[in-house]
Amino acid sequence: MDQARILIVDDDDQARKNFTRLLQKEGFSVSTVKTGSKALDCLSESSYDLVMTDLVMDDLNGLELLARIKNQFPDIEVILITGYASIQTAIEAIKKGAYHYIEKPIRPAEMVHLARQAFEKKRLREQVVKLEAHIKGHLEEPVLIGQSQKMVEVVKLIKRIAKVDCNVLIMGESGTGKELAASMIHFHSPRRNKRFLAINCGGFAEELLANELFGHEKDAFTGASSVRIGLLETASGGTLLLDEIGDMSSSMQVKLLRAIQEQEVIRVGGNRPIPIDVRVISATNQDLKKAVSAGAFRQDLYYRLNVVTIDMPSLRDRRNDIPLLAHFFLRRFAKQFHREIKGFSEETLSVLRNYYFPGNVRELENIIEHAVAMAREDTIRLKDLPADFSEIGVFSFEQPNSPVMPLREMEQKYIEWVLNRVSRNKTEAAKLLGIDRSSLWRRLKNSEMED
Repeated sequence: MDQARILIVDDDDQARKNFTRLLQKEGFSVSTVKTGSKALDCLSESSYDLVMTDLVMDDLNGLELLARIKNQFPDIEVILITGYASIQTAIEAIKKGAYHYIEKPIRPAEMVHLARQAFEKKRLREQVVKLEAHIKGHLEEPVLIGQSQKMVEVVKLIKRIAKVDCNVLIMGESGTGKELAASMIHFHSPRRNKRFLAINCGGFAEELLANELFGHEKDAFTGASSVRIGLLETASGGTLLLDEIGDMSSSMQVKLLRAIQEQEVIRVGGNRPIPIDVRVISATNQDLKKAVSAGAFRQDLYYRLNVVTIDMPSLRDRRNDIPLLAHFFLRRFAKQFHREIKGFSEETLSVLRNYYFPGNVRELENIIEHAVAMAREDTIRLKDLPADFSEIGVFSFEQPNSPVMPLREMEQKYIEWVLNRVSRNKTEAAKLLGIDRSSLWRRLKNSEMED
């Protein structure tokens, strides 16, 4: 993690020393001042990620300082600290843009956790802005969004094999971005100035698919009043994506195999071979190896298509990318719908991170579009998500209808919830759980929760 810069504002000398010692021990860069006016001077002279300020001070109180910071330095997060807590003050603080509100006496683990969360929120916002600027500056370039190790490796592989003119098989569930990955391969390849075309092989009957891929000659069948050039011929010099290749019939597989091997096509109703030069990228959500073993997919075609395999991870296998993707879609739809929406409540992000996402990134995009359209405040809350999300949330003993579950299962669910609250930071999770890191590691290993 990049070192976050925190400014502590408190007129109590001992409090400043205690906060500094605690936060520096956790890897933060900490500066301190005694008054709100000096804090504003510091913010004008240096860059900070987070301000932690006492509420009651002589020159500027915490709420006044919060308002001034949000007016002059809107990207800086602010956490208010006070020994004089009230619901009205908390509500006013949040309305004025505070990230959170802490009551004294401070619990060290809570303070560190909130500091990390505030920094993560600011970092995500900066990443989204950079991502948008990159996309705007490279309008033609397809971009796979993600900072998780799995997505970083996928992007590296795409850029490496793009320059090698071989066929590629992209595996992955629906909604994981297989077509986007294929277009990235084309964009970074020597064929980028030629056409990139795509066809869903499961969307056509066999005769229509043959016509789409190979074209037809005039009078090849009733209604064929002119010559039609097929996609393999049209994409010559460029790249053709065969999506859902696993749905292709056996007889069509034979025809496609011949076209790839010979690099030529014969139009429907014709007898003259037409040379082609096309890179074939295939995509499927099926296990083609099993299909080959079952005799449902030709082994020779499988090896022709599968020179290099790219496995697109599901969204639940890269949960750390969910906040980044959610914020990216939020900004996109907020602009599209002319809405002033700043972000997500912590509860909403927690629910999103724990959701299974059977539809992957495509489903998340749809959920955020719905939430932006339905939001009644400047923050996306749980009530703004689709109706079925009301059934998803943190287990509560106070809910009479909550299902009774075995203690072991309850422990697993709680550990997973805590891990997601601290962005999968196992050291921080162990502190909050009151156990050492090795004990947490054993629990994760025994329950197969380790990622």
